Amino acid sequence: MGLEFFLFSILFVFLTMGLGLVVALFIRGIDRKLTAHMQARIGPPLRQPFLDIGKLFGKDTIIPENSIPWLYNLAPIACFASAATLLFYIPLGSLDSVLAGRGDLVLLTYLLLLPSLALTLGGFASGSPYATVGAQREMVTMVSYEFPIIIGVVALAWQMTMLFPFDPNLYAFSLSAFSAHLVWAEVGLFGWVGLALILFVFLLVTTGELAKVPFDVGEAETEIAGGLLAEYSGRNLALFYLGDCIKAVAMGGIIVAIFFPFNLSPLLSISGLQANAVDLLFFFVKIIIVLFFSLMLIRVGVARLKINQVVDVQWFTFSLICIMGLLLVWVDPWLSPVLGILGG
Repeated sequence: MGLEFFLFSILFVFLTMGLGLVVALFIRGIDRKLTAHMQARIGPPLRQPFLDIGKLFGKDTIIPENSIPWLYNLAPIACFASAATLLFYIPLGSLDSVLAGRGDLVLLTYLLLLPSLALTLGGFASGSPYATVGAQREMVTMVSYEFPIIIGVVALAWQMTMLFPFDPNLYAFSLSAFSAHLVWAEVGLFGWVGLALILFVFLLVTTGELAKVPFDVGEAETEIAGGLLAEYSGRNLALFYLGDCIKAVAMGGIIVAIFFPFNLSPLLSISGLQANAVDLLFFFVKIIIVLFFSLMLIRVGVARLKINQVVDVQWFTFSLICIMGLLLVWVDPWLSPVLGILGG
């Protein structure tokens, strides 16, 4: 029994990794196609990210003369590995995650930092002045977007604890807890507004986490020639590209697991493998919808911000909105019933 469970776990890990890679590249293709159409362009085919990765792995990896070779080569591997690890903590539709019960939102918050940290170290190790400037900018943005995320995580865990104080199986910071309890259905008007504010910030912080327009100051092709990735090529660049794609899926999956954990199988009255397949497909559809609002629309409609504007928006504006959401979540159990009585 122990050996069978171990082999099944290993198989589940590889299936999750393989499925995550394929879905991540496919969603990147959808991203590029939809963005192109919104800009009145035809855009590349959906398979283009797969072609790009294949081409990069087939090219030589050039190591700059002024680089630190071991760190320069280690950074892409660390970026890809840390991004892929995120997939093992996220419930996939009605399927439990590979590491269910062994991680929580606090751990995921730290894991989300690791790909950016690896990217920063790679930029410093490349020895390029453009990459050095990009790495410095990336460090500043990393500090700025973590604060609103932490506030939002605390607010969500606080609400979960207040809604289900007598559930012995509930761990407020666990993604599994949010997947099992639809928090929107358990709160009043103030709680709804608070959750909506936190969701709004999480959608925008996703753009910063993935260093996309308007928060792509670390790359900024027109200013610092690609910045962090200016000296990367071949396999190393491919690993950074894969890490970025997987991190996008992970960010979308975390938002879906917290705010939209419902599945289709109960509505369709199906069970077993068929239900798992339908819920998994629906899970990825929800990720695409989340990334459409958090990446594609913003990238098309907003120009790049300056580095000081990025810090002001993420550190102050987003944090203030999250604090307002936290306060509304806190007062909801007392004020929403009073509002209902007055309305009656």
